[in-house]
Amino acid sequence: MSDSRIIADWPAPANIMAGTTLRNSRFALPAAAPQLNQVHGTTVVRADSELFESGRPDADAIVADKPGAICVVRTADCLPILFCSKDGLEIAAAHAGWRGLAAGIVEETIAAMRTPAHELISWFGPAISQAAFEVGAEVREAFLDADATASAAFAQNHRGRWQANLYLLASQRLRRAGVTGIHGGGLCTYRDAERFYSYRRNGATGRLVSFVYRA
Repeated sequence: MSDSRIIADWPAPANIMAGTTLRNSRFALPAAAPQLNQVHGTTVVRADSELFESGRPDADAIVADKPGAICVVRTADCLPILFCSKDGLEIAAAHAGWRGLAAGIVEETIAAMRTPAHELISWFGPAISQAAFEVGAEVREAFLDADATASAAFAQNHRGRWQANLYLLASQRLRRAGVTGIHGGGLCTYRDAERFYSYRRNGATGRLVSFVYRA
């Protein structure tokens, strides 16, 4: 880790650069990055899409397969998930808050990639931890309606509400889709105010940039 970014700790090919910038970072991205208008949905766009010609498309994941391409998402508690193919030819980045995860952003991102799921590796950037992420019963039910094993990602607290584990929920979705190369996780945006922005902690705040670049 440098003083301005976290470098993704995953077994990516040598032509892949990936990580997350820290708050107030001066790290310069390795290329101009197409920007998304993230809406907590499941739309995936390609980095070379004509949609970018008229501004930021409403989407929560971006896929690319050209040399020099970069995919980025911005977060401040939601989970950034980066992808690359084992051969280094395809990359993607997804913005996965609980709404996007429950609706299928992981599955839609994988489906939009040309690489088979078993040939992908993934990395989790910083997100809010289970201990800091209290949700209502409706959030838990949204996941259990699709997969009963999601119950393992929720712990009831003394108020009768639920602590949700975004990292585990995303891991379950990835494995069910066929991705077994899952790396990163364990960093809490809420607890680490020195390094990370957190919407739940501060309300109006900046955003961390998670990026994956193909040389």
